Amino acid sequence: MKDLTVGNSGRLIFSFAIPMLIGNVFQQFYNIADSIIVGKFIGKEALAAVGASFPLIFMLISFVVGVAMGTTVIISQYFGARDLHNVKRAMDTMYIFLFFASIVVTILGVLFSKPIFRLINLPADIMPQAVTYFNVYLIGIIFFFGFNGTSAILRGLGDSKTPLYFLIISTVTNVLLAVLFVAVFKWGVAGAAFATVISQAGAFITGIIYLNRTHEVVKLSFRNLEFDRAIFKKSLQIGLPSGFQQTFVALGMLAVMRIVNEFGTDVIAAFSVAGRIDSFAGMPAMNFGVALSTFVGQNLGARKIDRVKQGFKSTLYMSSALAIFTTIMVVLFSRPLMGAFTSDPAVISIGSHYLVIVGAFYVLFSTMFVIGGVMRGAGDTLIPMFITLFSLWIIRIPLAWIFSRHMGYIGIWWSIPIAWFIGMTLSYLYYLKGNWKRKVIVRHEAPVPVSEEMTIE
Repeated sequence: MKDLTVGNSGRLIFSFAIPMLIGNVFQQFYNIADSIIVGKFIGKEALAAVGASFPLIFMLISFVVGVAMGTTVIISQYFGARDLHNVKRAMDTMYIFLFFASIVVTILGVLFSKPIFRLINLPADIMPQAVTYFNVYLIGIIFFFGFNGTSAILRGLGDSKTPLYFLIISTVTNVLLAVLFVAVFKWGVAGAAFATVISQAGAFITGIIYLNRTHEVVKLSFRNLEFDRAIFKKSLQIGLPSGFQQTFVALGMLAVMRIVNEFGTDVIAAFSVAGRIDSFAGMPAMNFGVALSTFVGQNLGARKIDRVKQGFKSTLYMSSALAIFTTIMVVLFSRPLMGAFTSDPAVISIGSHYLVIVGAFYVLFSTMFVIGGVMRGAGDTLIPMFITLFSLWIIRIPLAWIFSRHMGYIGIWWSIPIAWFIGMTLSYLYYLKGNWKRKVIVRHEAPVPVSEEMTIE
């Protein structure tokens, strides 16, 4: 566990974010390994099928992950206030919620996967493999929730290193199993999905065994779990906006996917591959944003609001520098990056255009996510939800549809940075307003003044 309420703000956030960043690089290898192995050993139809499955997977898990995020905020603030009793009760409540949520998600996913794929106009030559991959993936959703819930709890306590160790082992296992199942056993896309399920299960089970034996606070006993209604209610107050935000973002991804699907298998495959590269490029911003959220939660819990300002400035500078570096790398090496997934020249050409257009604006995404990190750490998730939904549903999706009618699939790519710019601008204006400072869960006798200015100097 790490106390983020004392010491140099920039150094603390950097040292906290880096293990998460490395961990998420390995986390992305789950998806990347599936895409590369499937693309190389099966073909572009299978590659498109795997890529088309992820918006639907994200839609099913997004609400649960968003709600669980509320508990993470509570854990970080209770830990900052040194209230370990409520830290433990919040952890138990999260695990119980995730267990029952995983059952519901699995049932809904299996029942409605094929109708949803039809709804987004997935081509017939891709449909069978997409349904197969998706349904097998759902078998392991309980392990996905379990491991990611445990990782979120540890981050709330200031520990970003422990999850990394198990994630590295799990990722290596996933790659080896995917090669074995797809390239050797010839199980097709189902083999890639089974490799992911087994790897996620191993990460969760071994992680819990290790933590129960060694960790001071995180000890999971299924017999002694206690569900705290009051904490769960607070979690919902914070997490529901995030849950709805994630859900509507997922639905937005499906809407964009439907527009992409109109252009055929080559564009679908290129969009899927470029999206995987995009997810790598966006990880520094997302991880710095998560690190900042934990930093903000602990310091607001400890009534150190000046450190929030310091942490925000430091995080913004670091993430912006990384975003600029990432832009240079992605734009310069767009074709080789696409070529790592597929040898099809049409797919490489289409995907490289995406990376050049979208990659040039990563600093907008980075700034937007860091600003959101402050508000999430304070527990203010309602207005950020509306900002996200506005930039997606009112800006990006309509522009993608309109531009695609006049510019082809290139128009879909241009809608992304435009939406980022709108979202970043609105987020910063709300940050300056300062209302998020009222949302702190841990209360003290002397409330933190909302009128204190917190701007970038």
